[in-house]
Amino acid sequence: MNRMLPLIGFVLLAGLFGFGIWWNTRHDQREVPSPLIGKPAPAFSLPLLDDPATRVNKAEMLGQPYLVNVFASWCIACGEEHPVLMQEARQLGVPVIGYNYKDDPDAAKAWLNEHGNPYSMVVTDRSGATAIDFGVYGAPETFLIDAKGIIRYKRIGPLTPEVIADVLEPKIQALKQESP
Repeated sequence: MNRMLPLIGFVLLAGLFGFGIWWNTRHDQREVPSPLIGKPAPAFSLPLLDDPATRVNKAEMLGQPYLVNVFASWCIACGEEHPVLMQEARQLGVPVIGYNYKDDPDAAKAWLNEHGNPYSMVVTDRSGATAIDFGVYGAPETFLIDAKGIIRYKRIGPLTPEVIADVLEPKIQALKQESP
């Protein structure tokens, strides 16, 4: 029996490994369920990138649906997503708020000057403290928040034209129909 233990251990580990591979092929890793979906967005007060003396808070954003797009100048995937935002952001029909995450403000400004600015406004969270409240894993991430301040959708990873057309636009239209 003692000679069988290594074989049994190997079979168990191989089974766990195989299950992990099967699980990952059946689930989109960018669609991590957020415990905040359906709950109020966290309270925040963040400075504007272009005017750090001016702060934006959650209460000011109430009254219409909006997107929060987490980005950073150091983020390679943000560079992949940015042309999509440049093309699509204005046609979404809701404000798209840039959320500059753990970034040097001068680097973020230079990056936006070089690549274009698709955002209605850009807030900055250099320390990342507010991002923790939102459950941000990294950049890019995008949140759809309704007119009452409830998080309705979270996307981890770059937005694509397909995600915008198939997921975001229908959700935005549904929220607009719900709004008074």
